[in-house]
Amino acid sequence: MIVAFSIMLPFIAAALIPFIYRRFKNIHLGWFVLVVPAVLFTLLASYIPRIANGETFVKTYEWIPTFGINITTYLDGLSMIFSLLITGVGSLVILYSIFYLSTKESLHHFYCYLLLFMGAMLGVVLSDNLMVLYVFWELTSVSSFLLIAFWHHRKASRAGARKAMIITVSGGVAMLAGFLMLYVASGTFSIREIIANLEVVQASALFVPAMLLVLLGAFTKSAQFPFHIWLPDAMEAPTPVSAYLHSATMVKAGIYLVARTTPIFGGHEVWFWTVSGVGILTLFWGSFNAVKQFDLKALLAYSTISQLGLIMSLFGLGSAALHLGYASDTVIYTQATFAALFHLINHSTFKGALFMMVGIVDHEVGTRDIRRLGGLMALMPFTFTIAVIGSFSMAGLPPFNGFLSKEMFFAATVNIMQLNIFSLDNFGLIFPVVAWIASIFTFVYCAIIVMRTFFGKIQPDRLEKPPHEAPIGMLISPYILITFVVGIFIFPNVLGHYILQPAMASIYPMFPSSEELTPHIAAWHGYINTELWMTFGVIVFGILLYRTLKKWRPMYQIFPQKYTFNAIYERIIGSGESYSSRITNRYMNGHLSYYFIYIYVFFIAVLAGYALYADVLSWDPSKDSAIEPYELILVFVMVFAAGAILFAKQRITVVLLNGVLGYSVAFFFVVFRAPDLALTQLVVESITTALFLLAFKYLPKIQPEKVSNSIKITKAMISIAVGATVTLIGLAVMNYDKFEPISAYFEDAYNLAGGKNIVNTILGDFRAFDTMLEVVVLFIAGLGVYTLIKLKAKKGDTDVESK
Repeated sequence: MIVAFSIMLPFIAAALIPFIYRRFKNIHLGWFVLVVPAVLFTLLASYIPRIANGETFVKTYEWIPTFGINITTYLDGLSMIFSLLITGVGSLVILYSIFYLSTKESLHHFYCYLLLFMGAMLGVVLSDNLMVLYVFWELTSVSSFLLIAFWHHRKASRAGARKAMIITVSGGVAMLAGFLMLYVASGTFSIREIIANLEVVQASALFVPAMLLVLLGAFTKSAQFPFHIWLPDAMEAPTPVSAYLHSATMVKAGIYLVARTTPIFGGHEVWFWTVSGVGILTLFWGSFNAVKQFDLKALLAYSTISQLGLIMSLFGLGSAALHLGYASDTVIYTQATFAALFHLINHSTFKGALFMMVGIVDHEVGTRDIRRLGGLMALMPFTFTIAVIGSFSMAGLPPFNGFLSKEMFFAATVNIMQLNIFSLDNFGLIFPVVAWIASIFTFVYCAIIVMRTFFGKIQPDRLEKPPHEAPIGMLISPYILITFVVGIFIFPNVLGHYILQPAMASIYPMFPSSEELTPHIAAWHGYINTELWMTFGVIVFGILLYRTLKKWRPMYQIFPQKYTFNAIYERIIGSGESYSSRITNRYMNGHLSYYFIYIYVFFIAVLAGYALYADVLSWDPSKDSAIEPYELILVFVMVFAAGAILFAKQRITVVLLNGVLGYSVAFFFVVFRAPDLALTQLVVESITTALFLLAFKYLPKIQPEKVSNSIKITKAMISIAVGATVTLIGLAVMNYDKFEPISAYFEDAYNLAGGKNIVNTILGDFRAFDTMLEVVVLFIAGLGVYTLIKLKAKKGDTDVESK
């Protein structure tokens, strides 16, 4: 019950935001919102001892049981880590935002979007059903779009939000296809049940395609190469959003998906090389490109890409243990997964603090441009402390938590070379070499953050504000995070026992003991091992590269800008918009008659073409009922009215003749003993006729259409063809007997649905979802009309494209 409450509370709070905002305008809205993640973090943290003892908490609420889609919440060691990050870091981000965002901002929108995102992320990590997970997954994309575009008056914010939306949603659709393939292979949407039936799933021909599609969703969400291009542009969001979405939560959703599905796909060669290969490439590419950035936030964006690649590669390396199976000499390879989980937490602490630090610099100095900064250490000593601890931890230096997980990362890349599976005896050297080179670049950009921002000579004439230290309220959250950075280094095994060990049991449920999967974490092992030598090399070469940065930095200009992934994306989007605009302008010419021609020609081509191809156009008049004289009279009246409309000179004549057609149809319903349809037709026809009569006098007079005879003949032929198609298909349906009619099923409506009126039961029960969606569409349309009526433009409101 508490787990489901954890998902629903942010959504309930988001719905209450408008009322709270109107009632308490003199109090910063963030103080009310802060209660939500703080309460959830406390509730979830109370489960830590029980989770550490191996308990799991499962609760199912029926939703669409016919299709196996139920809301099943599942709290285990893995989901606990992510839930604590979502709520814990969320609390600190909201506290930080109270002092960062002015009350002049649209705070009710901001916090509403933030709570929606928080609830969606909790839904992702706490859902056992793949379809429910997908719903929350896409909701994170929508809410993150709104958060990134919060400053929507900026063109760059809108563009960044759109890019993130396009890439992540496209990956999400691919992931949905993968989930459906898993359902076909296993017969269930439950992740736990799929893991329990691994042999059946892995034997399916859909196993590898499902794996690749699921990974596509994970890679796009976690900004893996080459889908990483959306993350730097998303930095246009306010700093609290970047600190939350792009360091601790949204970008970790893909990591979570890989971790959660490792028991299903792990151990397969395709999974191993795809996850570890893409991860290690992303690690290098992100760290390499971070060095050339001049904007502190852009630098942190590429560093996030790099760190996400590190975590992803570790999950790939750790999956090799599933191929080997449980044994005393194979447990060492699970340490890569342990390192991934460990660095996942560490990254959230130091990167969240660094994003907040950059926000403080921007807020108090007025710029994030490294070329304009320098010498801030004396003026902003508390901010400088955050930068040093966060950067040194990210660089993997002691005494900070990043050093411990980075050492384990190096150890995992070295250990993997010992395996003779998956061609690692030939290509295994790639991992430690690339990891070491990428770590050198990581050291360089961490040095840039600290040295170029806080050391050197201050340039007051190039700053937009006189530099000064941030208010204490803005420093609380990053200081809590850097306290964890240091605290985890001092007491790492507390985290290992209570948090990481249960998560390892979730990823390796087929292995007997999670204690054996949890190594003892230590900063010093009593001797200098390979990974420590690698760290010494990183420091030496990192200092050398930083000192000679001006000499080799021009190498970034060698690669043509037009061949970058961003440029390719812009060309694809730009050319797509250009071609679509050209095509649209070609057929959307403003003439209604042409639109009807397009529709009817397509109608004829598809329906008549298929009917002729399938040879279903057959009619046996001997099976038809006798045609009564009054039916012929009604047909004659309708034909006369339809033909007369074509030659009418006045609109009132057209309206009346159209009414004759409608009322004739109602008479046919009466003849065919369908009084409910007849009544509906009479009501609709009366209303539309009355509306036409009320409005027609305001319309201009009918002008004779000046068109050539060839066009008139073409239109006449299309009209005749449409009528013939409908008539022939209608006649063919009457005698089509290859399938049993479905009417017999609905005749038992009373027993099936409890309704005596078959039409009502069809609308309200048998096709209830269709009816519900129609009502929702009408409701949304009504909201849109109401909004347009109530919306009043303010003086001076313009779309500032230049900003």
